[in-house]
Amino acid sequence: MANKKKKSIRLAKGKKLKYAGVHLLAEFWHGKISENKKEIKEILIKAAKIANNKPLEVVIHKFSPQGITGVILLAESHIAIHSWPEKNYLSIDILSCGENTFPRKALNYLKKKFKPEKVKIKEIKIGIL
Repeated sequence: MANKKKKSIRLAKGKKLKYAGVHLLAEFWHGKISENKKEIKEILIKAAKIANNKPLEVVIHKFSPQGITGVILLAESHIAIHSWPEKNYLSIDILSCGENTFPRKALNYLKKKFKPEKVKIKEIKIGIL
């Protein structure tokens, strides 16, 4: 997936419609699923840094008997991972604002780490100005 830095949409007569950020929602099927809290924390921090985001805080919750949710709060918003090992499924949520952030780089990193066989991605431009 190419990294797009585009932060505005051209309208008629050369006007631009600007937006505050990008919200990427991704679904990963049949890849690696980690139940290790330390590993998930490291993955979230690295994804944030790769996307040029500033990490603020990380929270990881391990469910019983299985599943994990990890969220990293960023100065620019958040990245979250939710797992359903019994379905071999991960849900990824990346919301990043600012002209100097690259949420697609974080998503590409997460794809490399989890190696899903099937990926579905939805992109939403947020805060249209």
